[in-house]
Amino acid sequence: MNSSMFDGYADHYDKWFMANDKVFLSELKLLHHCLEPLKKDKILSVGCGSGLFESVLNKEYGINNIYGLEPSQDMAKIAVKRGIDVKPGNAETGELPSEEYDIIYFNGCSTYIPDLKKAYENCYSALKKGGHFILLDVPKESAYGILYSFAKHVGNYDKDIFDKIAPELPYPIELVTSGIFYTTLDKAKIIKEYLNMTNIKFYQTLTGSPVYTNDAVEEPISGYDKGGYVAIVAQK
Repeated sequence: MNSSMFDGYADHYDKWFMANDKVFLSELKLLHHCLEPLKKDKILSVGCGSGLFESVLNKEYGINNIYGLEPSQDMAKIAVKRGIDVKPGNAETGELPSEEYDIIYFNGCSTYIPDLKKAYENCYSALKKGGHFILLDVPKESAYGILYSFAKHVGNYDKDIFDKIAPELPYPIELVTSGIFYTTLDKAKIIKEYLNMTNIKFYQTLTGSPVYTNDAVEEPISGYDKGGYVAIVAQK
């Protein structure tokens, strides 16, 4: 991840989630659903951003032992203000202690990592034996993934092109155009065949059209074939 990629856009990121509050809560429920049954004495959020998810996980669910790894100085400053212990660095090269964490999750940041193998391998070494990876992201093949890939190709949300197919307040175009969209199975293949992780499970949310996903909060369901936001859970 480019360390400056999100610098200057931290406010855009938070404001988008606050404006799309039901989308945020649906994604939060998906993350909590994955975390809830697992041992979680010590958790690392890779690319924790502004710490928005981590702060609400603490307030709403009492999960207060999440540490952050974040390359953007702007994002990290906000996360620290929210009480998150943040280490500067990126997923590919960040120096992490060996076998330190029960859970390591990538909440939306895989989209901004050019070399997923290198990133996942680097963080895998910091995972305890029996610990879990959680990979949450917008799949390339989903309705959201197609929308964002199209917007990235065009370079904007031109009203004539995106009228009635994009949400009223779409994800900031600057963050879309810098993204690299992967399929769910792209990521699953790496953790299964390259890292030899087991007990792989899939969960999903935002199953409707992007135009309607902010109408109501969704409960997560199993699978990966319908969701605009999908989680992969795998064990070391």
